[in-house]
Amino acid sequence: MNRPTIDDVAALAGVARTTVSRVLNNQPNVRAEVRAKVLGAVEKLGYRVNLQARNLAGRRALRIGLIHASDFDSEPNSYFSSALELGATRAGARMGAQLITHVVNQNDPAAGAEILARIRDDQCDGVILTPPFADDLALLRALAKLDVAVVCIAGGAEAETIAITLGIDEFQAGYDIGAHLVGLGHRRFGFIKGLAGHVSAEGRYDGFLAALADAGLSPACVEWRRGNFTFRSGLDCAQALLARDPRPSAIVCANDDMAAGALLAAHKAALRIPQDVAITGFDDTPVSEIVWPPLTTIHQPLRRMGARAVERLLELAGGEGKHQAAVAPGREVIGHQIVVRDSSVATA
Repeated sequence: MNRPTIDDVAALAGVARTTVSRVLNNQPNVRAEVRAKVLGAVEKLGYRVNLQARNLAGRRALRIGLIHASDFDSEPNSYFSSALELGATRAGARMGAQLITHVVNQNDPAAGAEILARIRDDQCDGVILTPPFADDLALLRALAKLDVAVVCIAGGAEAETIAITLGIDEFQAGYDIGAHLVGLGHRRFGFIKGLAGHVSAEGRYDGFLAALADAGLSPACVEWRRGNFTFRSGLDCAQALLARDPRPSAIVCANDDMAAGALLAAHKAALRIPQDVAITGFDDTPVSEIVWPPLTTIHQPLRRMGARAVERLLELAGGEGKHQAAVAPGREVIGHQIVVRDSSVATA
């Protein structure tokens, strides 16, 4: 079977060939419904950019740097980074790009300079940044000066004015968790946030408060603690929340690792979950299904996000200019869904 061409995509979408090119290169002046038709046709046909000629012309595969942020003084997130990397690696292999990964200490004041040096040394054509580097505006501007295309995973509103950002609607996801718990009758809440300055995680909290406000509940019914996305911080924060009188009837966590820690805190206090306290996570990582009880959480398609980041960078590199990321910033929203499990709803 012949590999689909851009003309096949145009025919299936019912648009001109040039329209497909504009969509793939993220150019302006394309209506949302037309863009959706083209992307749907791309997905249905399995169309991908032909990189063979491009790589021969450049005498090497396109190089993409993936920058993982890590706190070297604590355990890493159990799944977030590995899922993004898996998706990006598979897309790179499929599309003929070389992925180069680096782990950088997010607490190092010289982290931005280290990233720039690594990107220069590796001669990267594009880079994928994870939080909090995805919201480092000085770093984004410096990369633009190097003519390096950038995709920011879960970048905030300011980042999307400079570079391509890719992620779920964090505000809506937080709202969905809040609406779910309010609908179950909860009125006293604990919330375990992520790292300070983590823009996407703060968006989850803002959306949660909005859901409460729509139900006529004040922010005063929420007691929050600051975690760092680790199991240990979830345990410590949940123990502090559960020691309050009255204690919250539901604890919302900004990721699944912290929610797993909160589950342990509830078990240690001999509390029934969810009858005495409901607990929710975020990300729908593998740990969310193997803890007891399994976690209600938000499914964030991390592998798809990693793959899409690579696809966007290759589209940008294949545009009319060398890179278009610096002149065509914007946000691409990936769909999410709430996954309801036993940690918030009693099955019997």
